[in-house]
Order: sequence, then structure tokens, then C-alpha cells
Amino acid sequence: MTSLALLLGVLGLGGVAASYSQAEAWARDGIALKGSAASGPPFRVGTSGRPIGPSDSRIDTVPPYLVFPEPGLDDPAAYEGYRTRVYQDASGNAFQVYLKGSSGRVVNLWADAADESVGFSVRDSSGKPAELAWGSSGAVVTGPAKTRSVSYGLELPSSVSIGLFLLGSMRVERDFQYAGRDSLPLGTPAFPQSELSELIDHIAKLKAPERVRHLSLVGAKTIDVLRARLLPRATAKIGDTAWVVRVEQVSFDGKNHLWFALEGDARETVPALSGSTVTVRRPAGGPVRVSVRVTTDAPALTPLTRAEIFNEEFRRFAEQVRADTAHPLRFRRLEREVRGVELLCYREKLMAGLPNFATYFGRDMLMTALLMQPVWAPAMSEHVVASALGKLSPAGDVSHEEALGGQAIRENAAEYNRLVSAGRLARARVRLGQLAATRENYIMVDDDFQLPVVAARFLADPRVPADRKRRFLQVEGRLGRLVSNLAFVARKAAPYARDPVAMNLVSFPRAPDGTWISASWRDSRAGYGGGRFAMDVNAIWVPHALEAVGTILDALKQLGVTPVTREQPLATFTRERAALQRAVAAWKGAERHFRVALAPNDVSEGVAARVRGLPPAEGEFWHGAAQRTGAVADTLRFLALSLDGAGRPIPIVNTDPAMLLLLDSLSRNRTLELIGPITLPYPWGLFVDDLGPLVANDAYAAREVWEGFHRDPYHSPTVVWGRDVNALLAGLARQIRAASSPSDSGPLDDALQRTITAVDRSGLRHAELWSYNIENGRLVPSRYGTSSDVQLWSLTDLAVQYLLEPKTP
Repeated sequence: MTSLALLLGVLGLGGVAASYSQAEAWARDGIALKGSAASGPPFRVGTSGRPIGPSDSRIDTVPPYLVFPEPGLDDPAAYEGYRTRVYQDASGNAFQVYLKGSSGRVVNLWADAADESVGFSVRDSSGKPAELAWGSSGAVVTGPAKTRSVSYGLELPSSVSIGLFLLGSMRVERDFQYAGRDSLPLGTPAFPQSELSELIDHIAKLKAPERVRHLSLVGAKTIDVLRARLLPRATAKIGDTAWVVRVEQVSFDGKNHLWFALEGDARETVPALSGSTVTVRRPAGGPVRVSVRVTTDAPALTPLTRAEIFNEEFRRFAEQVRADTAHPLRFRRLEREVRGVELLCYREKLMAGLPNFATYFGRDMLMTALLMQPVWAPAMSEHVVASALGKLSPAGDVSHEEALGGQAIRENAAEYNRLVSAGRLARARVRLGQLAATRENYIMVDDDFQLPVVAARFLADPRVPADRKRRFLQVEGRLGRLVSNLAFVARKAAPYARDPVAMNLVSFPRAPDGTWISASWRDSRAGYGGGRFAMDVNAIWVPHALEAVGTILDALKQLGVTPVTREQPLATFTRERAALQRAVAAWKGAERHFRVALAPNDVSEGVAARVRGLPPAEGEFWHGAAQRTGAVADTLRFLALSLDGAGRPIPIVNTDPAMLLLLDSLSRNRTLELIGPITLPYPWGLFVDDLGPLVANDAYAAREVWEGFHRDPYHSPTVVWGRDVNALLAGLARQIRAASSPSDSGPLDDALQRTITAVDRSGLRHAELWSYNIENGRLVPSRYGTSSDVQLWSLTDLAVQYLLEPKTP
């Protein structure tokens, strides 16, 4: 069978295998083929069936690299009609397709250098979200040449309408869904971007010579040409045996293209294109089978292999798990997580997660580096630190998130609009000429203090030769950048080190409405209960960052590297180690501001009030749970999630103290003190059997905190986060190994096994986060709606598995 005929057989057209002569005819007629590149730029098929393109692309048929839910590993009911497959394209970049049954939305994420996506909505003849199914067992990938393509099959009801096409940045697709626009009529413009429309209006108002200059910077001769880039362009062609609807989106700066093609068998189905809506009918009844093809000319990233990512000890461990044929599911789960890490790791950066966060996120990357240190190859820390240093601001703070491709264009367009409005045309032209330049977001606080911790571990790692560390620091100005970050940390820590009162702690920035931005990992609006000073930032990360400053300075001295440190107080710390030690000691006392102690009566009253405030079914369930576990008999002590604007604790029980188990060697009593509230059953503490430790418990906080979490449940008492589960398990494993006797480790072993059992029974241990529903008086775990399918810091479960495996002497 020729390669072209094989491709047609893989994807299928109407369930009928097309002959090779038909395939050639379609190619001559310009009809897009499964496995050809006819849906994108011009592309020829030779008589051998091998594609011939500008750079002689390759065609491969590939199975999904990951599938969710996966039979035997996942409970499909918990996914509530959501299904997804992740492929590797011809350059090894992740390409994810998900089918969202609740809305009929199909989204194609391309996790490449532009973080691209192609989304569309499918509705049945009654106007409701259509039932979506896979129409092929795998996909066809082409490239790498000037373009890359991925094709796959879908199976739809006998009469469907398809619209709300959105081609561009995955960030735009994410905002489109967050805004609820996936329920709009199909012919509606999917997501008007006001920044771009305003930019066009600004250019249109310029005098003719200036207007021409501005238009030339985005490769447009007229305003109409530029305005046409706001929406995708759809065309249709129907042949005797096949039809194709093509949708093309030119990037707003005119430099890149995304192509989407919907293809079917003209002998079975009848397509029609009206405006931006496609209808497809199968007159004889039965399913409509179509193939979807997505093509891009954006740059690809350079993937890392598992041999580059994982150290030899972990690879041996993985082989042992593979060889354990008595427990095949264990290896399937481990292999799935290894593949997930591969899909997120590139030489240029590590991505936070698929599908919504397929870009650099400083915190996610740094946190993962800490958790994965036991299983990662030493070079991975280099990738992490280099990536963070490369995006450092001139002031020394760490980038939280990058904006790429279409999202960068949106943000740069907004900046252009501000400059033009201010009459600063020269600077506006510079911005317009760099419209797709990557933008960095420096709003977060915690990642600034995490970088020194990770960098210190890398520079102090005895596995890494000294010469390699020196070379690392000499490239791309990294030594200077690292010193800049250390100076930033020392500067931010200085007020509290001088005068250790609550109001001198590191604060969140203010929002325009006067509230405090949740600028640490719980970065939803309600994440820190409206607090100004986060416990994790001030009681965990700042003290450890200051300790890391000392470790880095010592490491540099041992390497014979003398950095220039003029800025205070870092310059003093460099000369006088005692000054740094005093600052560390002051900050180690910051925990006292967050300590909460509640008498048993106050605990009971808080829980009773909170349970009464829940919806009836939920309130009844948790009232019963509280009755079964019994009230707290002693004082409940925990570290508050945050302090309010006046420096007073906001009494929200939380999982953040578990991070201390990972970072420090603790006594048995200190460990039990920190994990006690986490393992205490909810609604008194955080722990829920068959689910795991909830991320927060607001029962002891004010009603306005309850209402905030109800409006924004992302970090609320209804969710478990895989990140925190892994930090807790890895921290417990560390403390158990350090325990001096079985009597010391026994309670920690119990906590570890309880946690593992609960999250395993949830069926969602691999997920970014998960929640629950109360159905007929039972707690039923459920996938959180916007949860990532492949999340970097959730995949740190690999390190947990490795740490928990008994080691051969």
C-alpha cells in the first residue's frame, strides 16, 4: 500500500477506503487529503505517494502519546463528557485535542514557540452541543519544513452546524471560554479583541504619511487589509468525491499563519458554508465523519528526551517498575507521567501545563525543580535557572508568565494604544514594529524568592563539576543576572530585618480597586482570603531565600568567582556574613505573626456556622461528617493563610505549611505540629477520605471570605491540588528517612499512607486539581472544570513514587 493510501485508511473518509487514483485526483483538484498538506500552503504528492514540499516534509501516522480518560487508569464519569488526546508533531512538540461535551467545543492546542490554538464549536440540528467522538485511532503528522500539520478524524451526528472559529493564541481561547462565549450563536465573531480594533482606529486617524509608516510596520498597505486580519477567512470547495472547508487566520502583524481544514466524503455528506458557519448533513442518516487538519508556520521548540530529563537512578527505578508484571497498572501510570514530563520539557523552557498553560511559568518551573531534584538529571536545574535568569527584569525580579504569539500582540497593541494616545509616536512605531515580541509578567511575589533556593541547590550540587558551573555563569550574563536577583531579595527583606513587625513583611501589590492581588501560587482573586501578607511568602520563601543567598555566595567563592555587589544590603552581606545571619534569624521569626490558636468552643461554633451556610445537600453531608468524627477536644493551632491589611491573621487553615517538610530537616514534634491541621478530618481540618487534603478551610474566617471562595472556587475548600499533595508526600518521605527511630516515624508513616489511599481512591491523583459533588448523600470525586490534563508540578508524583520505593542496601 502506498503511504498516501495508508494515510487515507488511517483517518478514513466516510468509512470507505479511498483508492490511490482518487487520492491523486483530489490532490490535482486542490482538495485537501488526510496526510497531505493541501489544506495549507501549496504541496504536491509524487507518484510514490511521498509528499514533495519546499523542504521535503515527512508524513507519519502516530498514535496518541497520551489519552484522558484512559481505560483502566481513570474513571470516565469523573470527566463529565470531557475527552482529550495529546500527540507529538513532526518536531516533537505537543499537540493536544480536547472534546468538551458540555459545550460541543473542540480545541486544538499547539504547544510550540507561539502557544497556538484552533477552536470551533459543533451543534446538532436542535442547536444543542453536539455529541462528539473520535473518528480515527491516531493522527497524521507532517513536517518539519516551513510548515507543520496534524490531521485526525471526528465522528459527529447526522446533521451538524460548526462555527465560532477561533484561531490564534491559546490564551485567547482560554479567555474566550472564561468569558462564556462558547454559548453564543455560531455566526457570532468568536472573541473580538478590543486592543486590535483600537489600534486600527488609531492608525486610521493618523495623517497620511505617518499612517503609511505605521501600516508598513505590520506589512499592510491599507487599513482594510489590516482590518481583515481581525477575523479568520473561510472558503469551501466541493469535488465529485471529496469536499473541504478551509479557514485561514493571518497573525495581526502579518508574519505567521494558522490553517484549519475540515474534510469529508462528498458521496456521503453535504457541506454548506454560510458566512462563518458550516453545516454538514448526511442525507442517508448515520454519523458524519470528517477529518480535521491544522497547519502552522510558527517556529517549533526543541524537545528534551527522557534520557536528558531523568537521572540514571530514576531510569533504573522505572525499569524495575516495568519488570514488575504482577502490577501492570503501576507501570502504565508511571509511563504516562514520564510522557507528560516529556511533553512539557524543551531546551528553551519548561511549560506549566496542557492545555491552558503551555508557556513558561516561573513559579511552576522552580517549584517543580525543587520537588524533582531526586529524579532529575543535574542539567535540568541548569535549564530551569537559565530560563528564569534569561527572563529576569532589570530590577531582578522573576517573570511569572510569558505572553507569546497572539497574546503578545494583544498586550503590545495595548501598549501602542497608550503611546499614541499620549502623542509619543516615535515610541509607538518601535512598539508596532515589534508587535509579536514576547512580554513578561512580573506581578507575582513568591517566585522572586524561589529562584535563589533553586540556584543555590544547583551551585552546591556536588554532582555538577566546577568547570560546568563556571561556564554556566559566564554565558548570557548569568552571573550578573543572578546577583541582580539576590540584590532584589535582600532589598525586599531589609525592612523586616531592620524592624520585625507585621507591617514590614513582604506585601502583595494593590489592585486598581484597592484590594490586594493574590500574588503567590494561590493566584485566584479569592486565593488568599483578601489578605495582604501571605504566609507562604513570608514564613517560608523569604527566610529560605536569605539562607540561599549565603549558600550562593559561598559557592561562588569556592568556584573562584567574585561578583560585583555594590547594592545594599547585599554588599554588606557579601562582606559581613554576620549581617546576613541576623537577617535570616529575624525572618525565621516571621512565622509568629501567622499563628492562630482557637479554643474548642470557637472551633465548634465556626464549623457549625460554616456548615449551615452551605447548600442543603452539602451542608447535610458535612454536618454528618462532623458528627461522625467528633468535635476537636483541644486547642486548634495552625498557621493562617495570610494577614489582612492591618497585619492581623485571616484564620484559614491551609496546606502551605507542608512545604517546610520538603525544605527543612524537622523534629518529630515540629513535623506533627505542621501536618496536624492538614490530616485533621474536614470540616474541622482539611482531610477528606477518598479525596485528599483540601487546599483550604475557611470555617474560622469571616463570612465575606466564605462568599469570596463561593464566587471563585479555584483555591477554595472544595478542591484538592496535586501540587500540595506531592509536596506533602515528598516532605513526609524526607522526614521519615531522617527519623531517628520507628516511634518517631510511625505517625508520619500513618499520615503518608492515609494521604496516598485517599488520593488514589479519588481516581484523579494525576490531575492538576480535583473537586467533588454530593450525590444522594455520597461524596463523588470530580475533575475540576479548568484543570490541566498534563501539569508540570502535578507530575512531581514521579519523585514521590521514587522516594517511597524501598531502596536496596
